[in-house]
Amino acid sequence: MPIFMDRHFLEGTSAADVAQAHRMDLDIQDKYGVKFLTYWFDQRRGTAFCLVDAPDAETAQCVHREAHGFVAAEIVEVALSAVEAFLGRIHDPEPAPGQSSAQVDPGHRAILFTDIVGSTAMTSRLGDRIATEMVRAHDSIVRRCLSQNSGREVKHTGDGIMAAFAATTAAVECAMAIQREFERYNGGNTEPIHIRIGLDCGEPVEDSNDLFGSTVQLAARLCAAASSDQILVSENIFREYGAADLFAHATRRRFKGFSKPMLVFGCKWADAGVN
Repeated sequence: MPIFMDRHFLEGTSAADVAQAHRMDLDIQDKYGVKFLTYWFDQRRGTAFCLVDAPDAETAQCVHREAHGFVAAEIVEVALSAVEAFLGRIHDPEPAPGQSSAQVDPGHRAILFTDIVGSTAMTSRLGDRIATEMVRAHDSIVRRCLSQNSGREVKHTGDGIMAAFAATTAAVECAMAIQREFERYNGGNTEPIHIRIGLDCGEPVEDSNDLFGSTVQLAARLCAAASSDQILVSENIFREYGAADLFAHATRRRFKGFSKPMLVFGCKWADAGVN
């Protein structure tokens, strides 16, 4: 059966109420031949997302309608591999030791892209073998920083990495750590590696009816627009990080796929203190 993710607008609803609604879905799911795998709830934004294995979208909606009446505002078909890559799980999380229930995950994610500057020219100048070693050095640095900052690699792009973070602060800290690591690397190597980074954040189901559709697109566009050794972030990242003095040079830029100019901020990573 296909896998669907739906979005509910539940402003004013508590986490306990949403947890109870999920249990009510589980109680009657067999009647409709569906399986509710897990859910996410963001109380601050008043949104909930359910992941369900169902024959079609309407059958999944029928369970919600009968169980508790919280019918989804929208529902899209998704790939389990994409859900797990971005959100980190496809089943209800296990409670931590000593907890009666697992902490509710809001499902909000920050997306980070890295890109090696001038990778095509680097391959032409150094040859395939050396260029491949340079990419491996990039991968090693980025993956180490992801591990240290609770980031999850979503995919390798050939000359960069796409990653997801549950916390916006962790994503920004990771981006700065990556640039610092490359600064150190370049100080001790005759062949430097310069990278650019782009960051945006958002919710799982976007207007494009794809998992993190516009969030991924904007993060990629920001990465492509960044200069060598630069981090560009979206207005969403700027607002959620909460440290205005870390960002500068706010400009509005037009990006392919976006109808309106987007507010873009540069991250002053070189001036930021190292934790």
